Amino acid sequence: MEERREGRRGQGLRFTRRMYAPRAAGLALGAVCIGGVLFENGAGPAAWLALALSALVWPHVAYRLARRAEDPYRAELRNLTVDSALGGLWIAAMQFNLLPSVVIFVMLCMDKIAVGGMRFLARCLAAQAFAIAAMIAAFGLQFEPHTTMAEIGWSLPLLVGYPFAVGMATYRLAVRVRQQNRMLQELSRTDSLSGLPNRGHWEEAVAVAATRCRDAGREAALMMIDIDYFKAINDRYGHPVGDEVIRAVATILRDGLRGEDVAGRYGGEEFGVLLPDTQAAGAEAAAERVRQRIEWSLLQREHGVRATVSIGLAFFSGADASHTEWIARADHALYLAKKAGRNRVMRDGAVESAS
Repeated sequence: MEERREGRRGQGLRFTRRMYAPRAAGLALGAVCIGGVLFENGAGPAAWLALALSALVWPHVAYRLARRAEDPYRAELRNLTVDSALGGLWIAAMQFNLLPSVVIFVMLCMDKIAVGGMRFLARCLAAQAFAIAAMIAAFGLQFEPHTTMAEIGWSLPLLVGYPFAVGMATYRLAVRVRQQNRMLQELSRTDSLSGLPNRGHWEEAVAVAATRCRDAGREAALMMIDIDYFKAINDRYGHPVGDEVIRAVATILRDGLRGEDVAGRYGGEEFGVLLPDTQAAGAEAAAERVRQRIEWSLLQREHGVRATVSIGLAFFSGADASHTEWIARADHALYLAKKAGRNRVMRDGAVESAS
C-alpha cells in the first residue's frame, strides 16, 4: 500500500511539473491581454497590483502548494480550478470586453479539457461562473463589450502564443506515449528471462516463414533445442543458477546465429530457432555448431556449471497443413535426440551427429 501511495505521489509530482511552465506562460500572456483592457479603461493601482499577483505570483504559489500536498495530482486539479476562477474575475473586471474575454475563456477551457475532459471542464466553468457572479455582486454589472483595435492587438500574444505552447506540450506528450507503447509492445513480445522473443512472437515468425516458403518455393529449417538434465541443475544449484544457465544459452544463440535467424524461448529450458533460406547442409552445420558451443561453454562461473543440449531439426514441407505441424516435426526430432542419449542433433528421426 505504501509503495502504491508513493507511486501515485510520483505521478502527481510529474503532472505538477508539466503544468508549471504552461501555467506561467499562459498567465503571463493573459496578463498582457488583460492589461491592454485595463490601460484603455484607466484602471487604478489596485487593479494593476491584483493583475501582477495573479500573473506573476500565483503560478509559483500553485506549484509549491501542489508539490507540498500529500496528493499532488488532486492539488493541481484544485489549482486549475482556481485558474478558471481567476479568469472569471478578470472577465468581469474587463467589463466583458468581447475579444479579450472570449480569448481568455477559450484558452482556459482548452487546458481543462486536455487535463480532465468535459466533466472537469464543467467543474471549472462552475468556479468561473461563481467568480463572475461574485464580482457583479461586489461591484455591480458593468457591461462594455466593444473591443478597440488596440485591445485586439494586446490580445494577439495570448491568441497565438498559448495554443502554440499547448500544441508543443501535447506533441511532446504524444511522442512519450508512442515511445511507451513501443516499449510495451516490445515487452509483450520478449521473454523477460532470456531476452529472446517469447513463444507467441517466435511462432508468428515461423508462420510468416512458412507462408513465404509455400508461396515462393523457399527453403527453411527449424531447430528445437532443449537443455539436457536441466532439472538436475535446478535441484543441485537452485533456480537462480538455472536462470543464469538459460540466459547464457540465449546469449550463445543470439551471438552465434545469422542476423536473419530468429531464436526464441519456447518454454522452460526449450528454445526454438528459425533458419530462413537455409538448405539441409547449412542447417545441419548450424545446429551442430550451436550444440558444440554450448557444450564447450561455461554457463555459470561461480559454480562452474556446464551443460549440453539436444537438438531436433526439421525442414519446411509443403505437406504440412500449417506451421504448427512444422514445429511439431522439429519437436518430435528433439524427442528422438533425447531418447537416443541426448547431446546430439537429429533430423526428422535420423541421427545426424552424436558425441
